[in-house]
Amino acid sequence: MNSKPKDWVFSDPRLQKLRQEYDAYTPEDFKVWKILFERQMPNLPKAASKAYLEGVEIVKFTADKIANFDELNQILSKTTGWEVQVVPGLIDDDLFFGLLNKRRFPSSTWLRKMEQLDYLEEPDMFHDAFAHMPMLTNQPYVDFLEKLSGIALKHIKNPWAIQLLSRIYWFTIEFGLIKEDGELKIYGAGILSSAGETKFSLSNEPKHYDYDVRKIMNQEYWKDHFQDKYFVIENYEQLYESLPEIEAVLEEMLGSEK
Repeated sequence: MNSKPKDWVFSDPRLQKLRQEYDAYTPEDFKVWKILFERQMPNLPKAASKAYLEGVEIVKFTADKIANFDELNQILSKTTGWEVQVVPGLIDDDLFFGLLNKRRFPSSTWLRKMEQLDYLEEPDMFHDAFAHMPMLTNQPYVDFLEKLSGIALKHIKNPWAIQLLSRIYWFTIEFGLIKEDGELKIYGAGILSSAGETKFSLSNEPKHYDYDVRKIMNQEYWKDHFQDKYFVIENYEQLYESLPEIEAVLEEMLGSEK
């Protein structure tokens, strides 16, 4: 990693000539976005974090218009200094964390088909945009995301280290809960884009734990069904303030493997 130039990510050949071709979206694409938006958004005023709901207003997402990255980037750059970077789909860890560390959120531009409304093996643009991008307006959240990715880049050639840090990412950015006014709310994108998991995650069925770096880094997660455990933060500053502990526990766990 150290052999790469400082801003290597901006000239990476895997990203060249990739952009959102907004005029290429079909009537079916707009219908899919509208169906998914209208199916999930009514669940969120009582379920989602204030930061997410405020973010939806800031980025101006609506049911009738697929997210436009050019417009979105103007808003995000003025709000938190972030932008969206188009990627071809799932990308390698070095590029994923490299983009995040440069305050660029990687997103695909393709939308699922009508027959794929309920399940996808690979996240599409609805997940990337609807679920993730409103949270990019929250400064402590994006500061945490940037610095966590910086830690990952230091260990990018160590698969075990990346797995441990991916658990932090998974149980916060993708499947995190927050306590607001004494009630559980959702900020994790993997839940926010799923009507089923929105209801399940806030129910009494799964276990809810206070945010605990060590416990998370020792916790495996599920990719093919709802989580059975969720971790709850008190506020977004807590995530950022936990970064030194994340580094310390990571070094400890890596040392125990030698």
